[in-house]
Amino acid sequence: MGRKPGVMEPEQLKEFVEAAGERLIVVDARNPDFSVEPGDGVSNEKAPLAACGGARARAVNVVYDRGASAMDLTKIPAEWVEAGGGKATVPVITHCGGGGRGQKAKEYLEANGFGNVANGGGPEDAECWACFGDK
Repeated sequence: MGRKPGVMEPEQLKEFVEAAGERLIVVDARNPDFSVEPGDGVSNEKAPLAACGGARARAVNVVYDRGASAMDLTKIPAEWVEAGGGKATVPVITHCGGGGRGQKAKEYLEANGFGNVANGGGPEDAECWACFGDK
């Protein structure tokens, strides 16, 4: 499977993560309702959504709703955004299973004032996932 359009190349993604440091926010756009997004159930086996905020301390699950073309951005902790310098500069990586919704989430964030956003693909893209999957 090739890399989906808009997914950052692993070399660039690694640099993005290193530059972000502790300010990095990872937005997991997958849907925990696997009846709505069956593919998310598959990627959940490799990268459990339940790890957001736990084992993946800098990750937050903010579903990209395909039907509404929207996300509930109030789920992104405001203190993380502030600590990262505000919406314009805080480094954010979006992802889903492989990058399709990750790209839509990236575009949604950008349309809502986030200025430093990268699409990291997701656990289906092993090279990219290795750069940030533990964040």
